[in-house]
Amino acid sequence: MTSSVGTFKRITHVASTVNFSGLWIPLVTPFRGDAIDHPALAGLVRQLAAQGVAGFVVCGSTGEAAALCEAEQLAVLDTVRQHADGLPLLMGLSGYHLPKTVAWVETLSTQALAGLLVSAPCYIRPSQDGLLHWFETIAQASAVPLVLYDIPYRTGAVLQRDTLLRLAGHRNIAAIKDCGGDAGKTAALLADGRLQVLAGEDLHIFSTVAAGGAGAIAASAHLHTARFASVVRLLRDGKLEPARTLWSALPTLIEALFAEPNPAPLKALLAHQGLLRNELRRPMMEASPALLERLLPLHDRLEAM
Repeated sequence: MTSSVGTFKRITHVASTVNFSGLWIPLVTPFRGDAIDHPALAGLVRQLAAQGVAGFVVCGSTGEAAALCEAEQLAVLDTVRQHADGLPLLMGLSGYHLPKTVAWVETLSTQALAGLLVSAPCYIRPSQDGLLHWFETIAQASAVPLVLYDIPYRTGAVLQRDTLLRLAGHRNIAAIKDCGGDAGKTAALLADGRLQVLAGEDLHIFSTVAAGGAGAIAASAHLHTARFASVVRLLRDGKLEPARTLWSALPTLIEALFAEPNPAPLKALLAHQGLLRNELRRPMMEASPALLERLLPLHDRLEAM
């Protein structure tokens, strides 16, 4: 394939053979004195890996990847890989400079990854043809399959239904993290069946998986992980009533976890449990004390169930 950023090797594997189903955790990045706290990250990964998760997303938006340089991102990936007990890893990818992004994709292609989680270019808001070019160029450059990340409220770019259905035909695009906020678009992707649809909005896990989605990428599942994993598994097995019973207490906690910018509320609760320090890289700020007071009883009530 020839494009404005060069000529890329032809992908030889077929993305449809890759399975991204189940519950994936988009990991937070612990800090200590503004440096990455690798021991805390290792401990968190070991704890989560034992609770029925399908895999981890490294350096997504929950991981504050925008505040990490490339060397730090690779160091985080290495720590996660060492402690993930063989679970598959997705690497988050974002930006708006296509040649630099392709170069980073080629670097990541040397890593042991299941795939790349790729969002639309931020801020510049290209046309639908521009979005097609962005994703197709990255997919062609990547040695591993892409999981599209449709999240217009962060990127400013709306991936229209027809654009997503065209991307679904690419041999190296396998799935989508669906944060598009468009129920009709979600339904069309589920009906089409070529992409595995992963709920990206935590409150939509139940509805998306019950409708035939493959799973979820859920930040709030750092907490009560086994419960979230069981909900996804039961729904995929068609066991609606037990899934509903487990799910019923989760939405109130999920809403509170996103009452202030992610991952601040999540880190506040994890810090309260002693799993990491309550630190974020600026300009991200720690959750308010009032929100933590609201979160604690919601978390404790679920612990007691």
